Amino acid sequence: MTAPAATRRLTTLGPIAQLRAGRLPRRLSQLYIGLVLYGASLALMVRGDLGLSPWDVFHSGLIRHIPLTLGQAVVVMSFVVLLAWIPLREKPGLGTISNAIVIGLAADGVLAILDRPDALYARIGLLVAGVLLNGVATAAYIGSQFGRGPRDGLMIGLHRVTGRSIRLVRTLMEIAVVLAGLALGGVLGVGTVLYALAIGPLSQLMLPWFTVALPGEDATEPEPQRN
Repeated sequence: MTAPAATRRLTTLGPIAQLRAGRLPRRLSQLYIGLVLYGASLALMVRGDLGLSPWDVFHSGLIRHIPLTLGQAVVVMSFVVLLAWIPLREKPGLGTISNAIVIGLAADGVLAILDRPDALYARIGLLVAGVLLNGVATAAYIGSQFGRGPRDGLMIGLHRVTGRSIRLVRTLMEIAVVLAGLALGGVLGVGTVLYALAIGPLSQLMLPWFTVALPGEDATEPEPQRN
């Protein structure tokens, strides 16, 4: 019998245990659909042109100086962040590597077919849709129980090593990437504030709906964050 959504919890599994935990068709489908939707949500915010998420402020600044698309910058920086996992002794899983690759490819795919609208109301609609879709996508890929994304792992690793709260570590990380992005000429706007305020509550609300129950595992529920 499937556990009620309200009682499902995330489990902390190693890379091999993630694959052995069962329910692979459901979990793999949810993982990759979630990651594709995550990339699409980034593209919607880009075309809304009213501000990007903190990490994408940095990515948008980076591509002003390096010949990369936004999606390629997401992929490259994901693997750069994974290098920081080594001294933190974090272990990547299937979800980690998939996150690093699929989100950027999906973002570029949607950007290739979606233009920036001229009307302000349409741009606001794209921004709001992007933030909402990002919340759904975050809950879906985290709930598939295939591990943390590169940036989540960095945050958790720093939390563990420094003893500081997850909230503080996340805040300092996002302030740092926004400042770096602005220095590089990245895009900051009202959408950045909306994303920062909304994504945590949205993910928290939706995570129980998407978390796949894995019987027999000890339940822990870390705070859901971005890839």
